[in-house]
Amino acid sequence: MNDKHSEFSLFRILDAAFNRTNEGLRVVEDYVRLANDDEFLSVELKRLRHDLTEAGKGIDRSQRMHARDTLGDVGTEIELPSEYQRTGGNEPDGRANFNFVEERDEGMAGTIKANFSRAQQGLRTIEEFSKLLDIDVSKKVEQIRYRCYSLEKSFFATLFGRRELVDARLYALINAQGEWESQVKAMVEAGVDLVQLRDKDCTDREIVSIGKKIAELTRGSNTAFIMNDRADLAKAAGADGVHLGQDDLTVGEARRVVGLSKLIGVSTHSLVQARAAVLEGADYIGVGPVFPSTTKHFEKHVGLELVKEVAAEIRLPMFAIGGVTLENLPRVIESGAQRVAVSGAISTADDTERVVREFKRCLSG
Repeated sequence: MNDKHSEFSLFRILDAAFNRTNEGLRVVEDYVRLANDDEFLSVELKRLRHDLTEAGKGIDRSQRMHARDTLGDVGTEIELPSEYQRTGGNEPDGRANFNFVEERDEGMAGTIKANFSRAQQGLRTIEEFSKLLDIDVSKKVEQIRYRCYSLEKSFFATLFGRRELVDARLYALINAQGEWESQVKAMVEAGVDLVQLRDKDCTDREIVSIGKKIAELTRGSNTAFIMNDRADLAKAAGADGVHLGQDDLTVGEARRVVGLSKLIGVSTHSLVQARAAVLEGADYIGVGPVFPSTTKHFEKHVGLELVKEVAAEIRLPMFAIGGVTLENLPRVIESGAQRVAVSGAISTADDTERVVREFKRCLSG
């Protein structure tokens, strides 16, 4: 680049963009680490800043520093009233809804959103202008920008969650055998937070027909209806969401089927899988199997150790699942789980409502 003025301007723009991006990411990271105690997202944000620094090594930092002219920056004198307003609001995809959080948290949401935007805009500036110096730098920054978008989505899903999951503690799984209809009625009456239809023996038509009935029984209540595995059947039955296994559709693929407003959960059997579910945009995760189950066979049980690991690192709503009973529930709670998914302990109970209320009582402590 022969034009000295253009060279100066280019490095000045890049310097400002690198600074703006790192500032925005650091504000978000500080909140995630110090206010939300989210180890996983803290690490991801720190890694993002580190990768940006590494990518930026392709551009001479001394040149950037020499081009810096803060006192001569006309932008430091430009301000708008909106710069000093931090309020929450609906996300563009319709999933984040801050109406149910405290006013203080709405302002916090605005602060975090503004700093994510600052970082993303800075990354775009770096990406575009670095093309004039080093195309490899531009390509690396492009990928970092995409990761930043994903982290923003994961952050808001974790921080505010979905309305249906804010106070959710008890998740009941049923099959379509026996007196399932009376059981669902009793569960709804007793205050089960989510009920999942999980049945491998019925045809698709039968599952949709039963699902439509469950949707009617839960409509207007505080119980959300979740379909197991199949996003297409969840949509056909009018379910409130779908729960995915590791061999099912991805969260993104399921979202295209069920829509933006539906709940999507993911079964995880390792810390790696739990981390991946957060980044994919799951609304909640199931962690297990914790104990041997009477309703589903597992070759391996991850035990309470995985529950402890996930609880310590991840803030997305987590339900411990697999052989959970009233007898072993205290151990599950001690491991850090605030939510559990239960099958046999409820479905085989003589008094469904009594057992549900006892689970709810223990989980509310």
